[in-house]
Amino acid sequence: MPVYRCKIATPEGRIQNRDIESLNPAVLKADLEKQGYFVLGFRRRFFPSLRFLGAAKRPYPAHHLLSFNQEFHVLIRSGLPIVQALEAVIERTEQKRFRAVLEEVKNAIRSGATSSEAFSRFPEFFPALYLASLQAGERTGDLPVTLERYIVYQKKMEGIRQEVKKASFYPLMLLSAALATVVFLVLWVVPRLSLIFIDAKVQLPWATRLLIAAADAMTSWAVVAVPLLLAAVLGLKAFFRTDSGRLALDAQKIRLPVLGELFLGFSLGSFCRTLATTLAGGIPIVQAMQMSAGTLGNRRLERDFAAAAHQIKEGGSLVSAMERCGFFSNLALRLISVGEKTGALPEMLNNVAEYYEMENSRRLERFTSLFEPVLILTVGIFIGGIIIAMYLPIFQLAGTAR
Repeated sequence: MPVYRCKIATPEGRIQNRDIESLNPAVLKADLEKQGYFVLGFRRRFFPSLRFLGAAKRPYPAHHLLSFNQEFHVLIRSGLPIVQALEAVIERTEQKRFRAVLEEVKNAIRSGATSSEAFSRFPEFFPALYLASLQAGERTGDLPVTLERYIVYQKKMEGIRQEVKKASFYPLMLLSAALATVVFLVLWVVPRLSLIFIDAKVQLPWATRLLIAAADAMTSWAVVAVPLLLAAVLGLKAFFRTDSGRLALDAQKIRLPVLGELFLGFSLGSFCRTLATTLAGGIPIVQAMQMSAGTLGNRRLERDFAAAAHQIKEGGSLVSAMERCGFFSNLALRLISVGEKTGALPEMLNNVAEYYEMENSRRLERFTSLFEPVLILTVGIFIGGIIIAMYLPIFQLAGTAR
């Protein structure tokens, strides 16, 4: 989708620059004016995927948003009005950018906007699910309850992310160290030892000759290979940020032999927990499906679940739509069916999410317990082979010296 850099003025007179996706610039301008902004100008960004050009902003970190929500929830639950609660949070906020955003939100609410409307002006800080929780709280008149439900959801998802980071930290560190060691040996140690072997005029073993040839090739082609590799990486990154590239990549991710089950399990668990949260907040099923599909993190799955939402909109049941997607296990479908029949769908979806999270933890633990020894053995053999290939001629020289 095209991205436009918009220069806008807020109702309070502040000038802002935002990158917003839109298919039609006229519709984009009308939407901004409807939100109370004065559009000073906008232009299309043709390379939004290249972040170093400043075309896109990173989403606000989830753990920072969780800290804000916990403090905001306590103040709202204690009976403070929203404006006063925001003022109290702003006084304790150290990040200048987020403090300025909260000031804008506070001023918008003071001017008559609802909390969901005020927070929706900053989608890079507040995700769609959070805005939906605010809307549900406004609709039911019980904002603290919906905020508490969202905080529980945030804590669970943050815990899952931390578990994945913890499991992947050691293998990534080991791979980085191994790569740095190999580059150091091949590009610095091997060329210097090869000069010694040439001066000694010793017949080199085939392993040593192969290693020296590889080191010479890497040194000679480094000037050309590094820019080509960098260009290829940037090109692939730009392609995978397009709709077709992201769809192709995501389709392959869930087909991987071992990791595919992990990717699929994490996506389905996140979807079920998000759907349970939105349904418990009073969001209609079709809208909840559309919002929850955004948490899948996979374009292929999002496309299939969008079709499932359309099937439900036409009168189909949730379990039949999920069964047609073909991703859920029989146990998950059985739980969803029971939830639909008994009217306890949010609870059953939470059970499904816990089932997938438990399965993901088991698979992740099994994968890391098998992958780490294999990785250590492979790295040891590779680096050991390089060292042996370097020292074989030295052993020959020591033998001839005797």
